[in-house]
Parts: sequence; C-alpha cells; structure tokens
Amino acid sequence: MLGSYVAPDVVEKLINAGEPPHLGGIETEITAYFSDIQSFSTFSEKMPPNRLVELMNEYLTACTDIVQAEGGTLDKYIGDAVVAMFGAPAAQPDHAYHACLATLRVQKRLEELRVKWKGEGDKWPEIVRRMRSRIGLNTGRCIVGNMGSRTRFNYTMMGDDVNLAARMESGAKSWGVYTMCTEATKAACLVHGGDRILFRPLGRIVVKGRAKVTQIHEVIGLKENTPDRTHECIGLFEQALTRYYARDWSGALALFNRSALLEPNQLGGDAGISSNPSVVYLRIIEQYRASPPTPDWDGVYVMSDK
Repeated sequence: MLGSYVAPDVVEKLINAGEPPHLGGIETEITAYFSDIQSFSTFSEKMPPNRLVELMNEYLTACTDIVQAEGGTLDKYIGDAVVAMFGAPAAQPDHAYHACLATLRVQKRLEELRVKWKGEGDKWPEIVRRMRSRIGLNTGRCIVGNMGSRTRFNYTMMGDDVNLAARMESGAKSWGVYTMCTEATKAACLVHGGDRILFRPLGRIVVKGRAKVTQIHEVIGLKENTPDRTHECIGLFEQALTRYYARDWSGALALFNRSALLEPNQLGGDAGISSNPSVVYLRIIEQYRASPPTPDWDGVYVMSDK
C-alpha cells in the first residue's frame, strides 16, 4: 500500500534499513527531471474537474510508467507537473542516459495519446488534442533524502543543480523546444550511452536567479530514428550559431532562415506550435541588429524570465 504513495525503490530502502525513517540526506550525483504541460491553466478553464482528473490520470500514468521503466524514481506530482530523479535511491551509473531516453519515450507516448484523444471525437476539447509537455534535465551533485518536518517529510532532492533542472523545463519555452538539458547531462549521457542520442546545441545562457553560464541543448531523438531532414536542419543551425557568436548577423540570418524551413516543429497548423529554435534566433538577431550588444559580448544570453 505504501508503494502506491511513495516510490517503490524508496519503500524498499526503508524496509531494508530496518529502522524508522529520519530526516537527513546524502550528497550524490543524479539527473533531475522536471516536466510540465504547456498552457495547463487553459485546460482547467475549458474542462469540468472530473474530466480534467480523468485526463491527468491517463497522462501522469503514462509519464510515470516510462520514468520508472528507465530506472527513475518519482519525487512528486505538482498538479500536472512530474518531478523525478535518476540515480537515487538505487545507484544507476548511466542515469543521465536513461533520463534522456525517458524524455524521448514520454514525448513519443504523448504523440500517441494525442492521436488517441483526437480519435475519441467530441469527448475532449481541441486543446487536449494538441497537448504538449516540456521537459527539463540537469545532472549534478545534490542532496537526496528525507526532508520536511519531524512529523511529515518527503524523500526528495535539493540543491542548485536541481533548481537548474527546473529552469531547463521552464526555459524550454523561450527557446522553442520541448526537451532541454544542460551540457552536464549531455556529457554524462555520451559517456554512458555513446552517441546514440542526438542533441542540438542551443547556446550559452545565464538563467534567472543564477550567475553561472550554462550551455543548453535540445534532446532531439535517437540518431537511427531521426530523418535526414532533421540532421540537415541541425547542421545548418550549428553553422548559424558559429556566425552568431562571431557577430556575423547577415551570415547567421541566412543560415537560420534555411534551418527554419527544415525545423521538425513548424509553426501554425493544428499542432499548436508557436516557436522553434531557428525562429527564436531570427528574432534575437533582429534585436541585436537594431541595438548591438556591448563590445565585450561573448554570446551569452541572459534570461529575464524563469
């Protein structure tokens, strides 16, 4: 019964400990996972509570099953959000790789659910048939353990690297992607998973509330399943980034315009997509052409929103 409320791995750890749980944690490396449904407040506005709960249970079940199948531990649900960790409480050396795999499987499953919901006709409003989720990942050392009060606490994770994972999820919207990770996650994934997963560099940023520069990437998909068109798009995009860092605005614009035509997520239509990385950089470059950055600009983009 307890395993229905607390992650099974945590329950097993409590049983094996042979003593009552207590406050405290250990420092360990994990990959933190945050996901959130795009424009969820609109779902709540357009649907009665009982139907919304039915939808969320189906969606959250799909997400949780995949996370746990890849070795992740559910931390908590926050409304429509899923918070999970890979690498604790059970050791998982390749946690970053499995976290990336989980994001790809969740996005694939959501694509299947959109088709299913569309096939159910008027049961669901149009917004449900366009549901999309944003996922953020970061890998680093965090405190993992029982946190809260002496009478009630959660097995959870805490630390700067956890906060950064949350910023990857919320910041994905600003960069026109649905799965975004840090350089740390990409590097750890390459060590343990080889080059099977395809990443796209998105740039160097400073997230709100943090001073350090973070290199960010989009998790695209498995290389063997990625169309040639997408590989070409990423190649052009990377060339455009090089021109962008060199302040060659005209050269960057030309390349970003070409990559925009090949983007997997095209604007408009029934998909509910309003942006993609090429479009984001086209807008940024137009801003810089009108108001050039300072001479000491190093290509870092400072985020003003969470």
